[in-house]
Amino acid sequence: MSFDDYLQRSAQVTPGGIHSQRRQTTPPLCLVRAAGSHVWDATGKEYVDFHNAYGCMILGHGNARVAESVRAALMRLDLVGLGVTPAEVELSERLVANVPCFEQVLLCNSGSEATLHAVRLARGVTGRRRVIKFQGSYHGTHDYLLSNRLASGLSRGGVEPDPQAGVLPEALDATLVCRYNDLDSLASVVAEHGDDVAAIFVEPYGHNVGGAAPRPGFLEGLRRTADAIGAMLVFDEVITGIRHGLGGYQAVAGVTPDVATLAKALGNGLPIAAVGGKREVMQHFNTNPVGDVLYSGTFNGGGGPVAAALTTLEILSEPGAYEHLAAIGDRMRAGLVDVFASRGVPVSVSGYGSVFHVLFDAGGPVVSQEDISRNDVALYSAFRREMLANGVLDTPETQAMRSYVSLAHTDADVELALAAADASIAAARAEARR
Repeated sequence: MSFDDYLQRSAQVTPGGIHSQRRQTTPPLCLVRAAGSHVWDATGKEYVDFHNAYGCMILGHGNARVAESVRAALMRLDLVGLGVTPAEVELSERLVANVPCFEQVLLCNSGSEATLHAVRLARGVTGRRRVIKFQGSYHGTHDYLLSNRLASGLSRGGVEPDPQAGVLPEALDATLVCRYNDLDSLASVVAEHGDDVAAIFVEPYGHNVGGAAPRPGFLEGLRRTADAIGAMLVFDEVITGIRHGLGGYQAVAGVTPDVATLAKALGNGLPIAAVGGKREVMQHFNTNPVGDVLYSGTFNGGGGPVAAALTTLEILSEPGAYEHLAAIGDRMRAGLVDVFASRGVPVSVSGYGSVFHVLFDAGGPVVSQEDISRNDVALYSAFRREMLANGVLDTPETQAMRSYVSLAHTDADVELALAAADASIAAARAEARR
């Protein structure tokens, strides 16, 4: 079966030919194999992978230890849907031991599920209706927080649905949007609506906000504000949790939320997520017989994903694991700065640990969503297309997305990627001038 045949068949039976919004690439891709830090398409072309399934593959593709633990788990106890399993207990204990805010934890299957449960929990605990989020942040596909992700600035009415079709007006009305890294913006919203705010939701490091690092005092200010108004502080650590350390970014920042969500890197490619927090808060979920907030999911704690998570945490706990991730990330960031400087291309390269961001603009670091609008979109898109042509699978053309390294990446992968970046930016600039 040829590459074009697969694409044509997919277009016939799947809207747009892809199974998630951001899987579209130019040219289209049909990927058939992955191993370590590399993937191969249906034509046989090999790519070094800095996309990493939006950061899920923290160990790299096809990790033998994960695969063996999953195989053994599925042969022993796959999914029964009743009671509790020893593996669930062990994983929960490890998460509680690692993540500062976790006194109790519940497992689910995706970041969107975890944040949905966290919203419902906040409303159930506080009896309030509204939630605060920050411009540019993404917290999953549910209506509760699906607004103001792509808008370049705060809309006049505060909330801008993304996308518009099918989103309940009532959900938008219950969402309050502030500017990331701007405590004055938060103060103005709280002054008007503070007594009806159930929770403040934030990505503690703004990887969805173009790589915006939290300014000194920002997270601490959110903690003080939540305490002052009686709201819950929720850290969405779907990206940062596990990837930035076993304790998540909250352990790095030294700011402890009431609740946090984990997903992506937790299962190294298998679907597993978690929501956890203070005991008195988590006891409201009706997995506790006297709890009053619904929590349910047939696939929660399945044998394969739990085994994958346990093995992933075990590998990341070994000496040198996070040091390797940070070292490769540092080399990518520094190398990209040098490549673009040598070509005279204004650029901001940012990120933390194993995540890096590229913005074609010399206006300084990204602080909030508005800063992303400085990006030269035409050059950015052309550069991404050229990187794909030069054998680097990276973030799609979507503006100001992030890139990831894994434990499987090597210095040789970095050198390959930097050589591709040099060739790609030269070609992209030539294309942009035409």
